[in-house]
Amino acid sequence: MRIHFTPADLLHVRYAKEPAPLIELGLALASLHHPNADPLFTHWRREQARTLPTPARALLDLIPPCGRGPLFLDPLFPDINEALDHVAHSPHHQVAPEMARVITLGRPINSWTRAIAAQDRATWHTLLTALTTAHHSILTHTWRRLRTGFHAEVTWRTSHWARQGLGPSLESISPGSTFTGTTWHLAPEKKADIHLNGTGLTLYPTPIWSGPPLMGPYPDGSWCLYYPALTPLPLLPEPTTADPLSTLLGRTRAHVLEALAEQRTTGNLAHALGISPASASQHASALREAGLIATRREGKAAWHECTALGAELLRTGR
Repeated sequence: MRIHFTPADLLHVRYAKEPAPLIELGLALASLHHPNADPLFTHWRREQARTLPTPARALLDLIPPCGRGPLFLDPLFPDINEALDHVAHSPHHQVAPEMARVITLGRPINSWTRAIAAQDRATWHTLLTALTTAHHSILTHTWRRLRTGFHAEVTWRTSHWARQGLGPSLESISPGSTFTGTTWHLAPEKKADIHLNGTGLTLYPTPIWSGPPLMGPYPDGSWCLYYPALTPLPLLPEPTTADPLSTLLGRTRAHVLEALAEQRTTGNLAHALGISPASASQHASALREAGLIATRREGKAAWHECTALGAELLRTGR
C-alpha cells in the first residue's frame, strides 16, 4: 500500500482524539476469526468466542477477518450512544454498496444479510441490538484499559514525532515501511495507491487489532489510518500505575526493554527478570518487530539491545 501526500497533507497529519467503541468492536469481531492474529490474543479470542452472546454472533456474518467490515457499522464517534444513533440513520446509498462489498470479501449471502442491505426495519432493530449486546460483552469491562492504552500510545508517538520528525515517526508505526519523497510505502501485501489530495491523514492506534494497517474515511473528509498499537490489549495493565512506560508497554515488557539498555542474551535476560527463556524470547520478538530492540546472532546465542528508538522511549517514558 502506498499513501501519497501533498504538502498540504503533511500539514494535516494528526491523531484521533479518542478511541471509538464501534471501531474497536468491529476490529475485535474481525479478530475472532482472523487466521493470523497475534498469538498473544489466543486466550482473549477463545474467551470472547466462548462468552459472545447469541444475539451478537450474527455480526460475524457482516465483518470479515480482514477487518474491512461495512463502513456504516463503525462510525468514528467516541460516545457509544451517538455511534449507535449514527448507525440507525445510515443512508441507503451507503448501506447497499457496502453490503455488496463485504459479500465480495467472503461474507455469506443469507436472508439476514439481504434484509440488512434492504434496510428492513425489524432486521435493523435486530442489528442495533446485536451491536449493543456485543459492545457490552466485549468492550464494557476492558474499555478503561483500552482507552488508557490508546492515550499512552498517542503520547509516546507525538513525543517521538516532536523529537525525530514526521517521517521517522510514521515509519515507526509500521516497521519496515519507508518514505520515498512524499510517498509512504507500507503494508506490502496490499496493492493500493491512496492519494490524500490535501485532505490530510488521521492516525488511529488500536490495541485490539494485530493485522496490517487499514485505511478508511474520517468524518471530516480526511483519510484515517488504523494501525496496531505498540501494546496489544491482553498486555495492557489496569490503569492504576503511575509508571507511563508500563502503561504503554505492559509491566513485564517495559522491564524487558529497560534490561536491554545493555546487551544481553535471551538466557541472561530471562535470568535477570526471573522469567522463562521462552517468555523472554517472546517479549524480545515483539519489541524487535516494533523497532525498539535489535538482535544479532553469535553462534547459538542471540544478543539483544535497544535501538535508538527504544532508548528514546526509555528516556521519555520515565
